[in-house]
Amino acid sequence: MNKLDFNKIMIERLSGFEEKPRLLLHSCCAPCSSHCLSVLAPIAKVSVLYFNPNIYPREEYEKRKSEQKRLIESVFPEAELLDADYDHDAFLRAAAGLEGEREGGGRCEKCFRLRLERAAREAKAGGFDLFATTLTVSPHKNAPLINAIGLEEGEKAGVEFLPSDFKKRDGYLHSIRLSEKYALYRQNYCGCEFSLDIDNKKL
Repeated sequence: MNKLDFNKIMIERLSGFEEKPRLLLHSCCAPCSSHCLSVLAPIAKVSVLYFNPNIYPREEYEKRKSEQKRLIESVFPEAELLDADYDHDAFLRAAAGLEGEREGGGRCEKCFRLRLERAAREAKAGGFDLFATTLTVSPHKNAPLINAIGLEEGEKAGVEFLPSDFKKRDGYLHSIRLSEKYALYRQNYCGCEFSLDIDNKKL
């Protein structure tokens, strides 16, 4: 899967609809979604799902959610925000036994699956044509793994997952520039409490 051009696959798939498809986009935060929405909003009817039970503490979660809402309202008003409940206990259950894992290891894989499983269920329940995630915009996250999980969860739920690798073609750099342009809050850790003890903090 590493050799696949996920962005090319994504654009070709979205261009294959006669009308703009309805796309549910799982978003981890406003900075990451800024680039993704700039790509997707012109060619799809996008609803942004904010479901991130990994974020700790609650104040941090609310701050990131508020920035997501502000970005959509001020820059991408054609999109809508679907706000899921804050269920941090669900993340703690998924991460149980993996608290000491390195960043990018087994704990992160469980976290990806938790969020993509919910996105798949929401996409199916909402009658969306496809669902996708902003997680692949970060250079610190494994796009092939995320796409593999998304495809698995989409198949289970009975809804199509749209593969991506938003970091390609300077996508990550574009997200940084958009964050600066719109003065978006950029966090300095992925979100979970276990990453706070990692010296090399990454988005």
